[in-house]
Parts: sequence; C-alpha cells; structure tokens
Amino acid sequence: MELQQSSYSSRDLLVPVVSVILALLAGSVFILIVGENPVAAYRVLFVESFGSVRNIATTLQRATPLMFTGMAVAFAFRCGMFNIGAEGQLYVGAIVAAIVGVSFANLPRLIHLPLAVLAGMAAGGVWALVPGILKAKLGVHEVINTIMMNFVAYYLTDYLVTGPFHGGRWAPETDRVFPTAALARIFPPTRLNSGILLALVAIGVVYVILWKTRTGYEIRAVGLNPTAAEYGGISVSRNMILAMGISGALASLAGVEQVLGVHGRFIQRFSPELGFVGIAVALLGKNHPVGVFFAAILFGALRTGGAAMDRLTDVPRELVVIIQAMIIMLVAADELTRGLLRRRRTV
Repeated sequence: MELQQSSYSSRDLLVPVVSVILALLAGSVFILIVGENPVAAYRVLFVESFGSVRNIATTLQRATPLMFTGMAVAFAFRCGMFNIGAEGQLYVGAIVAAIVGVSFANLPRLIHLPLAVLAGMAAGGVWALVPGILKAKLGVHEVINTIMMNFVAYYLTDYLVTGPFHGGRWAPETDRVFPTAALARIFPPTRLNSGILLALVAIGVVYVILWKTRTGYEIRAVGLNPTAAEYGGISVSRNMILAMGISGALASLAGVEQVLGVHGRFIQRFSPELGFVGIAVALLGKNHPVGVFFAAILFGALRTGGAAMDRLTDVPRELVVIIQAMIIMLVAADELTRGLLRRRRTV
C-alpha cells in the first residue's frame, strides 16, 4: 500500500455514502411500523438540521465534539491501535479545564483561555499515555486498558466534582468558569462556540501531521505493518506511545469544548457518550480527517433532527440510534457494500 496516499478513491467515497443511504432506507421500515410517512419524517429531520442558519448552527455545535473524538479514534487507528478510551479522556480533559477555568481570576483572557485548553489537552494526553505505554512496552491490549481507564475517569471526576471542586450548589458540578476562560459564542442564542474553529484547526493539523511529516509517515507505517516498520528502522513502541498521547489530547478537546463553550462548568456525567459515538464517526470517515469532519456533521444532524422528529412526529428519537447502528454495521462490513457496488456495475 502506498503510504503517501492521502485522498479517497471514488470507491472509498461511495462505501460510506451507500451505507448511509441503506441505513436511511432501513429506517424507513421502522417509520412505517409506527404509522408515519418516511418522506415526511426525513423532511422534518433535514429541515430541522439544515433548514435555517439557526438550525445549521445547532447541528455544527452538536457535531463539534464528535469531530474531536472521531479524530482521536482515527489517529490511534492509523497507528494500528483501537482507542476505546476517548470517553474517559474527554472527562479528564474537561475536569482539568474546568479547574483551571475557575481558578486564576485575575488572568487576562489571552492567557487564561489558552491555559485552560492546553491544560485539558495535556491531561487527556497523559491519561491516554498509560494504555499506550502498557501496549508498547508490555503488549497489553489497548482495548482492555482504555475501557478500564474509562471507569477510572468516571469515578475520579465524580469524586472531584462532588468533593474538592464542588461548586456549592445542590447539583454535582463545579463553579462556572470565569469569562476569561470561556469559549466565545458564535451565533447566540444557539450554543455554537469558537470550539468549532478549534476543531477545524485540529483537523488541518492532524492532516498535516499524518501526511506531510516524517512522524506521520512512521505512525502510518506502524499501523500498516509494524514488523516491516521495525525492520525499516522505525521504532514501533515510540510511535504507539506518541499516537496514543496525541489521540488522548484530541479526545480531551471534546470535553474542553463542552465545559468552556457549552455548559460553562463541569457537570457530573455530562457526556452523551461522545467518546463512543466518535468511534462510529471515525469508521464512517474512513479514519481520514476530512471524512471525520463530514461524518461528524452527519451524526450531529441526526441528533438535531432526531430530537425534532420526536417532538413533531410520532417517530421516537431512538430511531436515530437505530440508524447510527446500521451505518456502523454497514461501514464495518464494507465488503458487503463494495459487493453491492460491483454487482451494480456488472448489471
């Protein structure tokens, strides 16, 4: 395989597109079962996701954390590692960003906000280094490690937000971060904030790292064939540890964006499984930064439009979960989709 290849082939583009279409068609069956018109239901989903500037802003806001977690999973996967711990990493990054955000009241915004963001990234990166080191040095499988680290992150942040950093209110949450540490709202009254700009920068940086630097070349070489990479003089263990650290830093940005830009504070168990949905985003995006961007928007639209379908029709929002699951299955079984495409060409 050519390591310098950084763009999709036409077939690589078709597989996720066809998977989404098939999942929507299958979802139509469930819509018919509940007695609704699939065309009308999907029209509501589309209009409420993209029908106005405000709806687009809401969709982008819900897609922003998925861009971070999707890139986190994709980056680790490029090095042949499956990071299931993005959920825990984003919690650790979020609590550290919140702690910095409620401290240093007299710092100017130019220092306070970057400090909070970088502290959250560092925390998530260090958190992910643990399973990375165990994998690289001892051969302990990263899936088990990252899953276990999720639970450690849950209970550690539970303790911190109900104990030393409890905000004094009845709810298990910290104090509100100072305005100097808050991400600016872009389109009030929606919660879209400057975190979307940070996500776009991160996408560009990840692309450059993976396809324009020697480090990215080595990471991808390890992911393709660690034995051949080692034979070629590339340190497999060093690149595994590095990839997991960068992956954790990316995942933590999802939590940082939620704390500093959406909620304004750390709230116990605030994440609607953003880290796990990021796995689906990475799969649909074929582990490419650009693909992750569009996949995150799709999943953000499904969440926004799904809530509207639940409110405006008799279609429950759980249908969106079914569609997401079917997209994941179809993308994971991409040979089935590719077979359908080949069959269509021969007919």
